[in-house]
Amino acid sequence: MPFSLSLPSVLRDPRGIALLLAATLTTMANATISPALAGLELRFADHPQVELLTRLLVPAPSISVVLFAPFVGILADQVGRRMLLLSGVILFVLSGLAGVILPDLNSIFVSRLVMGVAVALIMTAQTALIGDYFEGDQRQQLMGLQISARNFGGFVAIFLAGMLAAIAPEYAFLLYGLAALFLPLMWRVIVDPPRLSAAQRAAGANARPAPQPGWQLVLLGMILLQMLTSLIFFVMPTQLPFFLKSLGLDPALATGNVLGALTISGGIAALLYARLHKRIGAAGTLGLGYGIMAVGFLVLMVAANFWLALIGAILVGWGFASVMPNFVAIALKVTPAQHRGRAGGLLTMSVFLGQIISPFASMALITRYGFNGLYGVIAALLLVFALCGAGRALMVRYTAPPLAS
Repeated sequence: MPFSLSLPSVLRDPRGIALLLAATLTTMANATISPALAGLELRFADHPQVELLTRLLVPAPSISVVLFAPFVGILADQVGRRMLLLSGVILFVLSGLAGVILPDLNSIFVSRLVMGVAVALIMTAQTALIGDYFEGDQRQQLMGLQISARNFGGFVAIFLAGMLAAIAPEYAFLLYGLAALFLPLMWRVIVDPPRLSAAQRAAGANARPAPQPGWQLVLLGMILLQMLTSLIFFVMPTQLPFFLKSLGLDPALATGNVLGALTISGGIAALLYARLHKRIGAAGTLGLGYGIMAVGFLVLMVAANFWLALIGAILVGWGFASVMPNFVAIALKVTPAQHRGRAGGLLTMSVFLGQIISPFASMALITRYGFNGLYGVIAALLLVFALCGAGRALMVRYTAPPLAS
């Protein structure tokens, strides 16, 4: 397929742009305040649990997402997606900017929990709207662009937050105010699809095929696999600083460089996702992505210097960005329209649940086997996933098309 610089068709639709802007907010929620943590710890040094609470500020939104996303999914199917998305963005702005003026660490922590509710509203509504608005190649384009927007948006957000935090730690929260700039476009272009009556649905007026048998099992499989993949990937930001320190490197400088390269690598890979999916299908893309991630963790397992760690991280980021769009794409393909909100809520929950579990699971393996053992176990598991994906892709190629291709 020849290389083309033409703008993807989904970006010529203002709804696609609005949904991509929403995608950037979900990355900003957690990582943006990381550069401010040391300053906040110093500012609230008299708090009895200052070390614990400052570190919990980053994952705090994830806790709320896990608790609320399934219920938000039900709301999305009952009351529509537009109201939830717009409400989520407004709540995101208010809870984010609150950190600038809140007087104590406890109240800032509560504001972070509220931000998690906002993220649950945004991600769930956005996922359902992707299924409502786009199909086929356009949906695949948007899935890849969404991951890319999160990667590049998160990279820029952390950089800007670092500059603001250098002035005063609370200024990092100002960055959340940027979300208010997205609201006018979202308000104008995001609308709920028309609701069909029971008679229309029964008559097939929506011209959609009947739900495929076993779609609930496919959806459950995507939820569990996405949770496990998120758990594995989150080993990078949570354990990489300590691994690099064990190599004798400056953990702050080396971690910034390695995670920056990982983020950029993932952003580039996500831009190529739609093209790759069109050539080898969902199963093939999963097999290839997991294979690249496995090689990346194998490189980390044998890494003894900065450059090998950098190469390993780049491969992990590339493979992860190739894998992640598939889960939502497959789930949206098999899930009936009237259940997409619930599917979006459960898929959103699975990402953040994996992130919450990851540090506990990785620490248990590190304590028992060390960093090399952790990376070896992960690489072996990913190789199994890669072989399963490749085997499924071969079956698709030489037999009937699968449910998820």
